Amino acid sequence: MKIWQNLINQPGAVIADGAMGTMLQQAGLKPGELPTLWNVEHADRVRAVHGAYIAAGAQVLLTNTFSGNRFCLAKHGLASRVEEVNIAGAQILRAEIEAQNKQGAALVAGDIGPTGELLSPLGRLLFTEAVDGFAGQARALIKGGADVIWVETMADLEEVRAAVEGTRQASADIPIIATLTFDTRGRTITGVKPETAAATLSGCGVAAFGGNCGNGPNEILSVIQKMHAAVPEAILVAKSNAGLPEFVNGATVYRAAPETMARAALQLRAAGARIIGGCCGTTPAHIAAMARDLKA
Repeated sequence: MKIWQNLINQPGAVIADGAMGTMLQQAGLKPGELPTLWNVEHADRVRAVHGAYIAAGAQVLLTNTFSGNRFCLAKHGLASRVEEVNIAGAQILRAEIEAQNKQGAALVAGDIGPTGELLSPLGRLLFTEAVDGFAGQARALIKGGADVIWVETMADLEEVRAAVEGTRQASADIPIIATLTFDTRGRTITGVKPETAAATLSGCGVAAFGGNCGNGPNEILSVIQKMHAAVPEAILVAKSNAGLPEFVNGATVYRAAPETMARAALQLRAAGARIIGGCCGTTPAHIAAMARDLKA
Protein backbone atom coordinates (compact mmCIF):
# COMPACT_ATOMS: atom_id res chain seq x y z
CA MET A 1 0.00 0.00 0.00
CA LYS A 2 2.72 2.48 0.98
CA ILE A 3 4.74 1.80 -2.19
CA TRP A 4 1.66 2.40 -4.33
CA GLN A 5 0.83 5.65 -2.55
CA ASN A 6 4.40 6.92 -2.88
CA LEU A 7 4.36 6.25 -6.61
CA ILE A 8 0.93 7.63 -7.41
CA ASN A 9 1.50 10.75 -5.29
CA GLN A 10 4.45 11.76 -7.44
CA PRO A 11 3.69 14.44 -10.05
CA GLY A 12 3.27 13.49 -13.68
CA ALA A 13 2.43 10.28 -15.49
CA VAL A 14 3.25 6.84 -14.15
CA ILE A 15 4.79 4.51 -16.75
CA ALA A 16 3.38 1.01 -17.05
CA ASP A 17 5.01 -1.80 -19.00
CA GLY A 18 4.07 -3.22 -22.40
CA ALA A 19 3.11 -6.59 -23.82
CA MET A 20 4.12 -9.87 -22.25
CA GLY A 21 2.46 -12.43 -24.54
CA THR A 22 3.81 -11.07 -27.82
CA MET A 23 7.25 -10.67 -26.26
CA LEU A 24 7.24 -14.31 -25.13
CA GLN A 25 6.21 -15.33 -28.65
CA GLN A 26 9.38 -13.68 -29.89
CA ALA A 27 11.25 -15.64 -27.22
CA GLY A 28 9.89 -18.96 -28.47
CA LEU A 29 6.38 -19.37 -27.06
CA LYS A 30 4.51 -21.64 -29.47
CA PRO A 31 0.88 -21.23 -30.61
CA GLY A 32 -1.44 -22.83 -28.06
CA GLU A 33 1.26 -22.94 -25.39
CA LEU A 34 0.27 -21.45 -22.03
CA PRO A 35 2.39 -18.35 -21.26
CA THR A 36 1.82 -18.63 -17.51
CA LEU A 37 3.50 -22.03 -17.41
CA TRP A 38 6.72 -20.36 -18.52
CA ASN A 39 7.01 -18.99 -14.97
CA VAL A 40 8.21 -22.44 -13.93
CA GLU A 41 9.55 -23.82 -17.22
CA HIS A 42 11.37 -20.78 -18.67
CA ALA A 43 11.66 -18.33 -15.80
CA ASP A 44 14.82 -16.82 -17.27
CA ARG A 45 13.00 -15.74 -20.45
CA VAL A 46 10.10 -14.22 -18.51
CA ARG A 47 12.52 -12.38 -16.26
CA ALA A 48 14.38 -11.03 -19.30
CA VAL A 49 11.16 -9.42 -20.57
CA HIS A 50 10.56 -7.78 -17.20
CA GLY A 51 14.15 -6.60 -17.12
CA ALA A 52 13.87 -4.95 -20.51
CA TYR A 53 10.75 -3.05 -19.45
CA ILE A 54 12.35 -1.87 -16.21
CA ALA A 55 15.36 -0.65 -18.17
CA ALA A 56 12.97 1.15 -20.54
CA GLY A 57 11.50 3.13 -17.64
CA ALA A 58 8.44 1.13 -16.57
CA GLN A 59 7.34 1.82 -13.00
CA VAL A 60 4.40 -0.58 -12.80
CA LEU A 61 4.98 -4.05 -14.24
CA LEU A 62 2.48 -6.87 -14.64
CA THR A 63 3.36 -10.42 -13.70
CA ASN A 64 3.17 -13.15 -16.36
CA THR A 65 -0.04 -14.53 -14.86
CA PHE A 66 -2.78 -13.30 -17.18
CA SER A 67 -4.05 -16.86 -17.67
CA GLY A 68 -3.24 -17.93 -14.12
CA ASN A 69 -6.77 -18.34 -12.77
CA ARG A 70 -7.99 -21.89 -12.21
CA PHE A 71 -10.53 -21.69 -15.03
CA CYS A 72 -7.92 -20.96 -17.71
CA LEU A 73 -5.46 -23.42 -16.22
CA ALA A 74 -8.10 -26.16 -16.12
CA LYS A 75 -8.36 -26.03 -19.92
CA HIS A 76 -4.74 -27.22 -19.99
CA GLY A 77 -5.17 -29.76 -17.20
CA LEU A 78 -3.29 -27.50 -14.77
CA ALA A 79 -5.97 -26.37 -12.32
CA SER A 80 -3.99 -27.79 -9.39
CA ARG A 81 -1.03 -25.50 -10.14
CA VAL A 82 -2.66 -22.11 -9.50
CA GLU A 83 -0.55 -21.35 -6.45
CA GLU A 84 2.69 -22.56 -8.02
CA VAL A 85 2.56 -20.55 -11.25
CA ASN A 86 1.27 -17.37 -9.63
CA ILE A 87 3.76 -17.35 -6.77
CA ALA A 88 6.51 -17.97 -9.31
CA GLY A 89 5.25 -15.16 -11.55
CA ALA A 90 5.35 -12.61 -8.74
CA GLN A 91 8.72 -13.83 -7.45
CA ILE A 92 10.34 -13.60 -10.90
CA LEU A 93 9.32 -9.95 -11.27
CA ARG A 94 10.26 -9.11 -7.68
CA ALA A 95 13.71 -10.64 -8.18
CA GLU A 96 14.34 -8.59 -11.33
CA ILE A 97 13.22 -5.36 -9.65
CA GLU A 98 15.64 -6.02 -6.81
CA ALA A 99 18.43 -6.98 -9.21
CA GLN A 100 18.07 -3.65 -11.00
CA ASN A 101 18.00 -1.82 -7.66
CA LYS A 102 14.49 -0.51 -8.37
CA GLN A 103 12.89 -1.62 -5.12
CA GLY A 104 10.28 1.00 -4.22
CA ALA A 105 10.58 2.65 -7.64
CA ALA A 106 8.95 -0.17 -9.61
CA LEU A 107 5.87 -2.10 -8.50
CA VAL A 108 4.91 -5.75 -8.86
CA ALA A 109 1.35 -5.76 -10.24
CA GLY A 110 -0.21 -9.20 -9.87
CA ASP A 111 -1.94 -9.72 -13.22
CA ILE A 112 -5.42 -11.28 -13.21
CA GLY A 113 -7.12 -11.84 -16.55
CA PRO A 114 -10.66 -13.02 -17.36
CA THR A 115 -11.87 -16.56 -16.73
CA GLY A 116 -12.72 -17.15 -20.37
CA GLU A 117 -16.24 -18.08 -19.28
CA LEU A 118 -19.50 -16.16 -19.28
CA LEU A 119 -20.99 -15.51 -15.89
CA SER A 120 -24.57 -16.52 -15.16
CA PRO A 121 -27.16 -15.72 -16.48
CA LEU A 122 -25.29 -15.27 -19.79
CA GLY A 123 -23.24 -18.40 -19.13
CA ARG A 124 -22.79 -21.24 -16.70
CA LEU A 125 -20.17 -19.79 -14.36
CA LEU A 126 -21.70 -18.71 -11.07
CA PHE A 127 -20.62 -15.41 -9.56
CA THR A 128 -19.57 -17.15 -6.33
CA GLU A 129 -17.42 -19.60 -8.31
CA ALA A 130 -15.70 -16.74 -10.10
CA VAL A 131 -15.05 -14.96 -6.80
CA ASP A 132 -13.52 -18.10 -5.32
CA GLY A 133 -11.30 -18.64 -8.36
CA PHE A 134 -10.05 -15.06 -8.36
CA ALA A 135 -9.46 -15.20 -4.60
CA GLY A 136 -7.18 -18.20 -5.01
CA GLN A 137 -5.13 -16.47 -7.68
CA ALA A 138 -4.91 -13.21 -5.72
CA ARG A 139 -3.71 -15.03 -2.60
CA ALA A 140 -0.93 -16.69 -4.55
CA LEU A 141 0.14 -13.43 -6.18
CA ILE A 142 0.23 -11.65 -2.85
CA LYS A 143 2.15 -14.55 -1.33
CA GLY A 144 4.68 -14.20 -4.14
CA GLY A 145 5.18 -10.50 -3.41
CA ALA A 146 2.65 -8.49 -5.44
CA ASP A 147 2.35 -4.83 -4.40
CA VAL A 148 -0.96 -4.33 -6.21
CA ILE A 149 -3.45 -6.52 -8.06
CA TRP A 150 -4.16 -5.59 -11.68
CA VAL A 151 -7.39 -6.96 -13.17
CA GLU A 152 -7.24 -6.55 -16.95
CA THR A 153 -8.80 -7.17 -20.36
CA MET A 154 -12.28 -7.51 -18.90
CA ALA A 155 -15.53 -7.15 -20.86
CA ASP A 156 -18.15 -7.77 -18.17
CA LEU A 157 -18.54 -5.52 -15.14
CA GLU A 158 -19.87 -8.46 -13.13
CA GLU A 159 -16.63 -10.34 -13.77
CA VAL A 160 -14.66 -7.28 -12.68
CA ARG A 161 -16.77 -7.16 -9.53
CA ALA A 162 -16.07 -10.85 -8.93
CA ALA A 163 -12.33 -10.25 -9.32
CA VAL A 164 -12.44 -7.31 -6.91
CA GLU A 165 -14.44 -9.29 -4.36
CA GLY A 166 -12.09 -12.25 -4.71
CA THR A 167 -9.08 -10.01 -4.21
CA ARG A 168 -10.67 -8.50 -1.13
CA GLN A 169 -11.08 -11.99 0.30
CA ALA A 170 -7.34 -12.41 -0.15
CA SER A 171 -6.44 -8.97 1.22
CA ALA A 172 -8.50 -6.22 2.80
CA ASP A 173 -6.27 -3.39 1.67
CA ILE A 174 -4.05 -4.25 -1.30
CA PRO A 175 -4.63 -1.65 -4.07
CA ILE A 176 -6.60 -2.93 -7.06
CA ILE A 177 -6.37 -1.62 -10.63
CA ALA A 178 -9.01 -2.68 -13.16
CA THR A 179 -9.10 -2.22 -16.94
CA LEU A 180 -11.66 -3.24 -19.52
CA THR A 181 -11.30 -3.73 -23.26
CA PHE A 182 -13.38 -1.62 -25.63
CA ASP A 183 -13.79 -1.93 -29.39
CA THR A 184 -14.37 0.49 -32.24
CA ARG A 185 -18.06 0.76 -31.29
CA GLY A 186 -16.96 2.32 -28.02
CA ARG A 187 -18.23 -0.60 -25.93
CA THR A 188 -16.95 -3.88 -24.53
CA ILE A 189 -18.19 -7.07 -26.21
CA THR A 190 -20.91 -7.27 -23.55
CA GLY A 191 -22.07 -3.73 -24.36
CA VAL A 192 -20.47 -1.75 -21.51
CA LYS A 193 -19.75 1.90 -22.32
CA PRO A 194 -16.66 3.66 -20.89
CA GLU A 195 -18.76 6.15 -18.94
CA THR A 196 -20.83 3.33 -17.44
CA ALA A 197 -17.68 1.45 -16.49
CA ALA A 198 -16.22 4.56 -14.88
CA ALA A 199 -19.33 5.25 -12.82
CA THR A 200 -19.50 1.64 -11.65
CA LEU A 201 -15.82 1.12 -10.92
CA SER A 202 -15.52 4.40 -9.03
CA GLY A 203 -17.84 2.87 -6.45
CA CYS A 204 -16.11 -0.52 -6.26
CA GLY A 205 -13.15 0.50 -4.15
CA VAL A 206 -10.52 0.18 -6.88
CA ALA A 207 -7.50 2.47 -6.76
CA ALA A 208 -7.43 3.10 -10.52
CA PHE A 209 -9.28 1.97 -13.62
CA GLY A 210 -9.30 2.43 -17.38
CA GLY A 211 -8.85 0.57 -20.66
CA ASN A 212 -6.37 -1.83 -22.19
CA CYS A 213 -5.81 -3.87 -25.35
CA GLY A 214 -8.30 -2.99 -28.13
CA ASN A 215 -7.38 -1.71 -31.57
CA GLY A 216 -4.82 0.96 -30.81
CA PRO A 217 -4.18 4.34 -29.19
CA ASN A 218 -6.86 6.30 -31.07
CA GLU A 219 -9.53 3.99 -29.76
CA ILE A 220 -8.35 4.16 -26.16
CA LEU A 221 -8.09 7.95 -26.33
CA SER A 222 -11.86 8.12 -26.72
CA VAL A 223 -12.26 5.73 -23.78
CA ILE A 224 -10.13 7.92 -21.52
CA GLN A 225 -11.94 11.08 -22.59
CA LYS A 226 -15.33 9.57 -21.74
CA MET A 227 -14.15 8.11 -18.43
CA HIS A 228 -12.54 11.39 -17.40
CA ALA A 229 -15.71 13.30 -18.21
CA ALA A 230 -17.74 10.85 -16.12
CA VAL A 231 -15.40 10.72 -13.11
CA PRO A 232 -12.87 13.59 -13.32
CA GLU A 233 -11.15 12.73 -10.04
CA ALA A 234 -10.36 9.11 -11.00
CA ILE A 235 -6.86 7.79 -11.55
CA LEU A 236 -7.19 6.54 -15.12
CA VAL A 237 -5.18 3.87 -16.92
CA ALA A 238 -4.44 3.68 -20.66
CA LYS A 239 -2.67 0.59 -21.98
CA SER A 240 -3.51 0.15 -25.66
CA ASN A 241 -2.24 -2.25 -28.28
CA ALA A 242 0.38 -0.96 -30.70
CA GLY A 243 -2.21 -0.41 -33.39
CA LEU A 244 -4.72 -2.67 -35.08
CA PRO A 245 -3.39 -6.24 -35.31
CA GLU A 246 -2.79 -7.52 -38.83
CA PHE A 247 -2.05 -11.06 -40.00
CA VAL A 248 0.97 -11.19 -42.31
CA ASN A 249 2.38 -14.52 -43.50
CA GLY A 250 0.72 -16.34 -40.64
CA ALA A 251 1.99 -13.94 -37.96
CA THR A 252 0.28 -11.13 -36.07
CA VAL A 253 1.85 -7.74 -36.78
CA TYR A 254 1.27 -4.45 -34.96
CA ARG A 255 2.12 -1.38 -37.05
CA ALA A 256 2.31 1.45 -34.50
CA ALA A 257 5.95 2.50 -34.15
CA PRO A 258 7.49 3.65 -30.85
CA GLU A 259 7.24 7.30 -31.92
CA THR A 260 3.55 6.85 -32.74
CA MET A 261 2.88 5.42 -29.29
CA ALA A 262 4.92 8.20 -27.69
CA ARG A 263 2.78 10.87 -29.38
CA ALA A 264 -0.34 9.01 -28.33
CA ALA A 265 0.92 8.87 -24.73
CA LEU A 266 1.05 12.66 -24.61
CA GLN A 267 -2.51 12.86 -25.93
CA LEU A 268 -3.67 10.31 -23.37
CA ARG A 269 -2.07 12.26 -20.55
CA ALA A 270 -3.76 15.45 -21.75
CA ALA A 271 -7.09 13.59 -21.84
CA GLY A 272 -6.77 12.57 -18.19
CA ALA A 273 -4.81 9.31 -18.13
CA ARG A 274 -2.37 9.01 -15.26
CA ILE A 275 -0.96 5.49 -15.70
CA ILE A 276 0.16 4.92 -19.29
CA GLY A 277 1.73 1.88 -20.93
CA GLY A 278 1.02 -0.57 -23.72
CA CYS A 279 -0.59 -3.91 -24.44
CA CYS A 280 -0.25 -6.38 -27.33
CA GLY A 281 2.52 -5.51 -29.77
CA THR A 282 4.21 -2.95 -27.54
CA THR A 283 7.87 -3.61 -26.80
CA PRO A 284 10.51 -2.11 -24.51
CA ALA A 285 11.36 0.27 -27.37
CA HIS A 286 7.77 1.56 -27.34
CA ILE A 287 7.80 2.00 -23.56
CA ALA A 288 11.17 3.75 -23.66
CA ALA A 289 9.87 6.25 -26.22
CA MET A 290 6.70 6.84 -24.20
CA ALA A 291 8.66 7.28 -20.95
CA ARG A 292 11.07 9.71 -22.64
CA ASP A 293 8.29 11.99 -23.85
CA LEU A 294 6.09 11.71 -20.76
CA LYS A 295 8.97 12.48 -18.42
CA ALA A 296 10.41 15.29 -20.56
